[in-house]
Amino acid sequence: MTMTSMLVRAGLLAVAGILLQYLFIKEEHDENWVRADLLKGTASLMFVLIGLMGFLKLPTSGYFLFVYLGLVFGALGDLLLNLRYVYPANGQKIFLGGILVFLIGHIFYLVAQLPLCPKKLPAVLLGCALTAVTLFLVFRVIEAKPAFKIFGVFYLGAIIILTVVSVWNFFTYPNVPTALFALGTILFTASDIILILNTFGGEQTYKRRIANLSLYYAGQLLIAFSLLFIKV
Repeated sequence: MTMTSMLVRAGLLAVAGILLQYLFIKEEHDENWVRADLLKGTASLMFVLIGLMGFLKLPTSGYFLFVYLGLVFGALGDLLLNLRYVYPANGQKIFLGGILVFLIGHIFYLVAQLPLCPKKLPAVLLGCALTAVTLFLVFRVIEAKPAFKIFGVFYLGAIIILTVVSVWNFFTYPNVPTALFALGTILFTASDIILILNTFGGEQTYKRRIANLSLYYAGQLLIAFSLLFIKV
């Protein structure tokens, strides 16, 4: 498969995914929970398929494998997070399970990115410092049970450290794949902060929910596309 044909196919998958994501947001807003979860899972399948196209370019590479696994666990996390509305009696457990699955996905991304970073310790320390500042600001305006706060510490820590490392890698190796990956993680971080504020901030708004879901999906698409631009 040529690069052009690969990008055309990936572009069609991305357009389909964006459309499905839009329909999912609409169905969720209308509280059609089962239909919304099916649409969300199908939308997530689109970035997994794009990632698979990249992974198959070099399936023996640890980097390609870990990024692809990050995409897969992101899709699984998508399904779990919205299942809390389908099964409200177990909503909190399902939500925490979804966050755990997302955390595993972020760890896979970090495992892929960290070996590329020439200054691993400074990047991780900077990520930890930014995490501490972010948590301090977030915990001042949210109300959540201890279990959610504990998960939040590890979850935000993982995504912020990942973002710092990926941005560091972009400035070290400025090219299309590192730019796409870094931008994807930045959108991830913004999306997760909006999610936390909208879920635990006392007042949920539809605009925040749209922003959260849109930034997240764009981030996953960018990370998936980053694999396609790596020369092998």
